[in-house]
Amino acid sequence: MTNLIPDSLMSALMASWHHEYLNALLLIALSLGILARFRSEGLSIVRNSLIMALISLLLAVAGGVCRFLDLALAARVLDEITVILVGVLTLRVTGLALFRVFMPLLRVTPPRILEDIFLVLAYIAWGMVRLSQAGVNLSGLVTTSAVITGIIAFSMQETLGNILGGLALQLDDSLTIGDWIKVDDVSGQVVEVHWRHTAVRTRNGEIVVLPNSLLMKAKVIILSSTDVPQWRRWVWFSLSNRVSPQRVIDAVEKSLDEAEIPLVSRNPKPNCVLMDFKDGLAVYAVRYWLTDAQVDDPTDSAIRVHVFAALCRHGYGLASPVMDVTMTAQSLENDNRRRDAEAAVRVRTLRGMELFSSLSDEELQHLAHTLTWAPFAKGDVITRQGAVAHWLYVLVNGEVDIWYEVNEHERRFLTTLPSGRVFGEMGLMTGEPRRATVIARSDVECYRIDKPSFELIMHTRPELAEEFARILAERSVQLVAVKQDSSGHEQHQAKILDGIRRFFRLEGK
Repeated sequence: MTNLIPDSLMSALMASWHHEYLNALLLIALSLGILARFRSEGLSIVRNSLIMALISLLLAVAGGVCRFLDLALAARVLDEITVILVGVLTLRVTGLALFRVFMPLLRVTPPRILEDIFLVLAYIAWGMVRLSQAGVNLSGLVTTSAVITGIIAFSMQETLGNILGGLALQLDDSLTIGDWIKVDDVSGQVVEVHWRHTAVRTRNGEIVVLPNSLLMKAKVIILSSTDVPQWRRWVWFSLSNRVSPQRVIDAVEKSLDEAEIPLVSRNPKPNCVLMDFKDGLAVYAVRYWLTDAQVDDPTDSAIRVHVFAALCRHGYGLASPVMDVTMTAQSLENDNRRRDAEAAVRVRTLRGMELFSSLSDEELQHLAHTLTWAPFAKGDVITRQGAVAHWLYVLVNGEVDIWYEVNEHERRFLTTLPSGRVFGEMGLMTGEPRRATVIARSDVECYRIDKPSFELIMHTRPELAEEFARILAERSVQLVAVKQDSSGHEQHQAKILDGIRRFFRLEGK
């Protein structure tokens, strides 16, 4: 059989093979197998390594062909390049296996930049070994290139500063990937730490590249990290200095304490402080702890919504700029027109509710003018089971959830009330404590009816007590079933009627 490859060419190709290649290939294969088994990025490393090995093989074959053609210099150059590439490939895969598999198994997690520096130094050492074996006088080379080295080092001092800065940042764990930091006017999350720079992704999705030397010199504020899991935020507002500061603080803190606001820490709780008196205003701030630095502005907005609703419920309006205003007859006429339109809307709202359907137009007009606007933000506790409050709420916008508190740690969901319903009527009619907890399912608007506003109507028409008792008895059927009250419907209605008469002092009427 005629040989397809001449013996002389085969000998030239075999001359390009070094016995060290076998050991290198075994070490490469072992390292790649370990990386593919234990690392998610192992397959990409195997693919890149195989491409590099194929290039080395092609160069070795090209060197053999050059040797066959008596191109000695080209064969020697290609052979040396092949040796260098095989050495670099061996150092790379064994270094990756060491840093990314074996060290983590020993519970040692060095920073990635240390891995890069180690591999670069290994490559440089391997290159110097090959130069030495090629007959290059390294000591003479270093001596003659001292001036050049100094010039290069001087010109690259900023780059070297960035490299050393990145190494220092990772070695002392002052910055890690995932931390939220602020440097001057840049605020965002650390996504990468490289040789030269640290990449920060802002809340707008932008990637800002910060030189590591800058991070070593500037004041870096760590907003959130493993050691700093919460970030304190400030929300400012101003009121007139004629309002009692303690009442404002109590109202705001109670509202925030009872509300369920996402990403707002419960420990420590939000608190309200009086910060300053300025230009006739009292300046307040709500301080709360944010658990996710990514969602800062939306959480600030949620806090403002709850603060605004709490202030409105207590009749505290946000302060306006201080100025002199001259009232005119036209402005007074417009104000009166707006009040009349609002009163008409309130009358229509009350007339459409079963509880007030038996009232006359005059009684509805009286009641409408005494309503108090009471907004609540989503998550606000509007009434708490067991609390004593002599008023009810007319729900004009939004939805509320009704809960029965079984004990301190358990509560049962009863129902959801849509707009156009009333709740808290037992507190207004009988004075008894709240029998359920009501929580705002969404942002809601209510009108509040107090006992003094209703007392005149009850004394004028005491026969309304029986009608109200009937309606209240029917409305409480669901809650009675949950509490497993064994009393009958008629007995329950009589009990409510007796409570109404006693509460409004109607026994003699």
